[in-house]
Amino acid sequence: MATRYLQRSLQAAKAPRWRLSPTLATHHSGSANLEVFKFGLYIMFPIGWMYYFGVNLDTRFSVPDFWPAPETTHKIPFEREELKELSERMKAERLEKRRRRLEREKQSGMEDGQSGEEGRQSGAQVAVVEERTLVAESSKTFGVGSIDKWARGKWRD
Repeated sequence: MATRYLQRSLQAAKAPRWRLSPTLATHHSGSANLEVFKFGLYIMFPIGWMYYFGVNLDTRFSVPDFWPAPETTHKIPFEREELKELSERMKAERLEKRRRRLEREKQSGMEDGQSGEEGRQSGAQVAVVEERTLVAESSKTFGVGSIDKWARGKWRD
């Protein structure tokens, strides 16, 4: 066996470098049993890997209380009463923000050195705007609050 290997290596040394002899170009790795074993290993290794790391992923990699509870998340109202309550709450919040903004503007206007006359004018403008909303809501014209009335089904009752 050793002499055969030595003969092949001497033959390869004498051969031109760009071409190998046909006996050295082919490689015999072993028997068919080895090939079957390698094939089985190539197939079973990824399957075993996925089975080991892929089972019970929820318990292995879960972070407790990561997602909020359904009771604490935003619920979209679908019932008429819920929609009405939401509309009223949003309107109250909007009016409260508007009132605070107007107070800030009034205070900043006084701090900037406006005279009392200009401060009273801005207060009069606020009264006019509030009066307009009251008039539009009380009359049956299309104005502020009309869409809300229409949504409640009380348009031109």
